[in-house]
Amino acid sequence: MSIQRRTRDQIAARVARDIPEGAYVNLGIGLPTLVANHLPRDREIFLHSENGILGMGPAPAKGEEDWDLINAGKQPVTLLPGGAFFHHADSFAMMRGGHLDICVLGAFQVAVNGDLANWHTGAPDAIPAVGGAMDLAVGAKRTFVMMEHLTKSGESKLVERCTYPLTGVGCVKMVYTDLATIEVTPQGLVALDWADGLDFDELVRLSGVPLRRA
Repeated sequence: MSIQRRTRDQIAARVARDIPEGAYVNLGIGLPTLVANHLPRDREIFLHSENGILGMGPAPAKGEEDWDLINAGKQPVTLLPGGAFFHHADSFAMMRGGHLDICVLGAFQVAVNGDLANWHTGAPDAIPAVGGAMDLAVGAKRTFVMMEHLTKSGESKLVERCTYPLTGVGCVKMVYTDLATIEVTPQGLVALDWADGLDFDELVRLSGVPLRRA
């Protein structure tokens, strides 16, 4: 049986399952924005955007976009009843003040101790643009990471130690990839579930770091 890698929407749906009722959540730019489309309808969850929105809904239907209503990644969004707009500085005060329960971010690397590198690969032609990632990584009570498990060249993004500039130290609690869902614990990485057709030993081999079963 071949490995059935999880699609981006399947990863987003897996993240959404772990977001509890009443949580205040920031969805980072890129892959994490998909989580908004998969949140359970029976849970009240408050989505925050660092450009100054609280109470975002799912993405608008095609043709119904309001380009005055966008998230931090300049994508059109919707606003739920009771949603609010506020100054950028107030938004960062929420992030830095510990008022967010969860942030969901992308990553280039996650270390076994939860260190996060997600803003710069060190490439000489790359534009350093950390944005609000550092504020979110240390300000939110829990940091979830969504990413592809392997680089385009087949190297694991789970590492013993990050080689890219750090965004945050020991901040990551959960990692969601196209191959597995992994919890970061004081005792190391724990695989909670993994893709259909993927043997656990093969997951460990591909990851290149020690993993335990849940």
